[in-house]
Amino acid sequence: MPLYLVQHGKCLPREVDPEQPLSPEGRGDVRRIAEVAGGYGVAVSRILHSGKTRARETAEIFAEFLRPEKGLGAASGLNPLDDPADWAAAAVPEARVMLVGHLPFMEKLAALLVTGSEGRPVFRFQNGGIVCLDIYPGTARGWVITWALMPKVG
Repeated sequence: MPLYLVQHGKCLPREVDPEQPLSPEGRGDVRRIAEVAGGYGVAVSRILHSGKTRARETAEIFAEFLRPEKGLGAASGLNPLDDPADWAAAAVPEARVMLVGHLPFMEKLAALLVTGSEGRPVFRFQNGGIVCLDIYPGTARGWVITWALMPKVG
């Protein structure tokens, strides 16, 4: 059972709206990725987001398509400059949790889980995309990236 990491969808610039909600393009990208994930039967038990408008809106779109049985909610520690160590220590694939947050946090969390060091990037995230991590079979805590869905290819 996996852990899903999502960088929020593209948002409006702070100069346009200080709350930085999703832009029309960002909303469309997230909706498309969420629909594909739902079509593949991605099973998420709960969606947690940073609480920032763009992350909350992204989480709401994913919840519409993935229908997590435990719903969605805001969680601390998912902001851009937060330390990923607490989430890495608590990550259990059996929970099937989707975390919706920001860069550089998401990239650092993925790196920490896969390599043991947040300074060794393992994946370049895209706004609105999903990176799925799981424990490699036969290992106790050997996290690997098993798949990704991204709005743009190339």
